[in-house]
Amino acid sequence: MSRVGKSPVVLPEKVEVTIAANQISVKGPLGTLTQPVSPNVKIEKIENRLEIKLNENTRSANAMSGTLRALVANMVQGVSKGFEKKLTLVGVGYRAQAQGDKLNLTLGFSHPVVHALPKGVKAETPTQTEIIIKGADKQQVGQVAADVRNYRPPEPYKGKGVRYADEQIVLKETKKK
Repeated sequence: MSRVGKSPVVLPEKVEVTIAANQISVKGPLGTLTQPVSPNVKIEKIENRLEIKLNENTRSANAMSGTLRALVANMVQGVSKGFEKKLTLVGVGYRAQAQGDKLNLTLGFSHPVVHALPKGVKAETPTQTEIIIKGADKQQVGQVAADVRNYRPPEPYKGKGVRYADEQIVLKETKKK
């Protein structure tokens, strides 16, 4: 069995888990998330932890056990603590402003960019050049951050653009005469 799949997922106090025939639902203070379950794998709730077991001893079931365990652990963390991604804007005149479920960006284009946020994801702008994207679903938070970064990815000569807060850009040397 997968090394990741062997370790149990510990459930915090405020998290409730519902296991159906082909899906698992995790409910917590920050929302509810559901995930389909492969027929090769079964999930058992023992006291305050979840354990993933194999229905059949095949290579695909083994791989699915580790994948499902990681997804369930992310769901539990998402509904209890949540996930966040930080983006920074580098460039003269680059600004961001959060308004409800929209993110207004000024990125040096001739028009402002308005990014609509999906349900379950929120954006905050502590300063004009910082964006914090928060939500319970790790995949959705990462996808929104990637979409916002994709409007103006960092360029390699001056480093201008939208970048993750922990991202380091390797700058190229300019042409010499």
